[in-house]
Amino acid sequence: MLPHYGDTGLMQAAVRSVLDQTDEDWRLTVVDDGKEEGVPEWFASLGDSRVRYLRNEQNLGITKNFRKCVELVEAPYFSMLGSDDLLLPTYVETMRAAIEAEPGAAIYQPGVEVIDEHGAPSTSLGDEVKKRLYAPKDDGRRLVLSGEPLAANLLGGNWLYFPSIVWRADAVKAVSFREDLSVIQDLALIIELIRRGEKLVVEPATAFRYRRHSGSLSSSEAATGARFGEAVRFFNEVADELDRHGWPKAAKAARRHLSMRLHALTMVPGALRHRQSAAVRKLLGYALTSSQ
Repeated sequence: MLPHYGDTGLMQAAVRSVLDQTDEDWRLTVVDDGKEEGVPEWFASLGDSRVRYLRNEQNLGITKNFRKCVELVEAPYFSMLGSDDLLLPTYVETMRAAIEAEPGAAIYQPGVEVIDEHGAPSTSLGDEVKKRLYAPKDDGRRLVLSGEPLAANLLGGNWLYFPSIVWRADAVKAVSFREDLSVIQDLALIIELIRRGEKLVVEPATAFRYRRHSGSLSSSEAATGARFGEAVRFFNEVADELDRHGWPKAAKAARRHLSMRLHALTMVPGALRHRQSAAVRKLLGYALTSSQ
């Protein structure tokens, strides 16, 4: 599944990365939430029956388009590729092997290479913190994780890369994405799946290129502090839910949300450079207090 809105060139590169798979047994559905000219014609020119292109009559927005993609899933497993990300040629092959080795999990996370808007390898303070403090150590083994320890770990710092994940369709269809969230809906879905007893498989082989650039919705909302209000609301709500579920350590991690507060702190210099005093106050408030 490829929910699209934005840069046509990057989307076309994402589609070509699917076409270039070593394992050719895949299907691609693109759900276009934009109105860019020439896009339907470009898809028609591909002449590949494995590619299905749909354009929304009206703009749905990111979360409703995600929900529509989930509804359209027909296969037992699927991914939700970002329209500016790239599959490595071995992605389908690698993830099929992971599913065959550990069948029945709801979430399969491959190894990921982070790139910038130009396609060059990139890194950020947030990526490094999550890799070093929260992500399991990469010793070349495939891991299976679940339960309260996994929930507490991800609520401390979400080291998963949502567009790279392969999902078990029936598990996701039973939950889907929350309509009231726009930038943290992936973590909300993951925590609910874990709470329901589902497992996460970590595949060590690198199979995905995740593009991190300043033009993304999450980056632009972070720069003004807008995304953190949504995040704090989610963390406080899920903490109460996990307390009722009998997972006090995960609830504590949600209330502390240390990684999110560090992220807010790293955004302060940029807001200062742009003389966004209101954003600075908001970001410092989110960074220095555990609840709002």
